[in-house]
Amino acid sequence: MYSFRLVYIFSYNLFQFCGHTWILANTIARFFTFGQDALADTFYSVGFVMSLCQLLSILEIFHIADGIEKARLLPRFIQVIEKNILLIVVIMLEEIQSKPVVCVQFFLWNILALLRYPYELLCVVKRPSVAMLWSRYSLWIPLYILSVVIEGVREPPTDCSLLAPPGGKEKRLPTKPDASTQQRSKLRQNLKRTVLCLSH
Repeated sequence: MYSFRLVYIFSYNLFQFCGHTWILANTIARFFTFGQDALADTFYSVGFVMSLCQLLSILEIFHIADGIEKARLLPRFIQVIEKNILLIVVIMLEEIQSKPVVCVQFFLWNILALLRYPYELLCVVKRPSVAMLWSRYSLWIPLYILSVVIEGVREPPTDCSLLAPPGGKEKRLPTKPDASTQQRSKLRQNLKRTVLCLSH
């Protein structure tokens, strides 16, 4: 007879594993289908599922505090809060949502998650794998360092005043309306509502 805690923690890890697997598969499939154009549209295609997975990861702090999961509380607290703050910043700042750095960051987050949650699932059923243990703690270190470095990368804004001719007025190129602007705006509004509802 399985206890409620065992069923709960298994279901949580399984959900996180399936969610991050879907995000990674979607990102890779879009890249092979659309090429580099998919980098600018990653947030709009997987942003909602990524937000849901990252917001639910706050429960891991309570898992450790309650003794359901055996891990150190402070490092996990820093990791969870850091990712959620960065994700909220991406949601609120529309100008960085289409940057390739967002796609790279999501890719690294998913790789880190897929190194971790399968091992957690095996530990729950008391069948830990030595190979997965090695891959988690060996590959996790360089990937996490790279992820932290990517988190600090920001593309500097273009200074349009440098493009203006001497003594003349700045000339701005006309921008073409994007056909998916309304769809992206609705998605951003849904993501903001999700963040606000789950943060209260």
